[in-house]
Amino acid sequence: MVQFVHPAADDITLSGVLAALSDPARLSIVKSLIGQKDCMSCTEAAPCPKMAKSTLSNHFRILREAGLIRTSKKGVEHRNEIREADINARFPGLLKTVLKFSGDV
Repeated sequence: MVQFVHPAADDITLSGVLAALSDPARLSIVKSLIGQKDCMSCTEAAPCPKMAKSTLSNHFRILREAGLIRTSKKGVEHRNEIREADINARFPGLLKTVLKFSGDV
């Protein structure tokens, strides 16, 4: 069984979040996930449908380990959701500000 690493909200660091968001592909994944009512599969949230699965998996791992997303397994699919409440509790307004200056929100 796959065990995903999700840091506790108190263990999420500003440098980790900003480093994860510094990559355009990962920022695009976060943009896809933010505001969603339900979880999205890796394929649904992928910024580029032709991206290699290994590259996509690495991007999701980095986002997960930074504390930006929570991943669960449903059948054979990995379902992802943004940890917006945890990020906003730790760094109020950070996601909104980053997305604003990246051209969204």
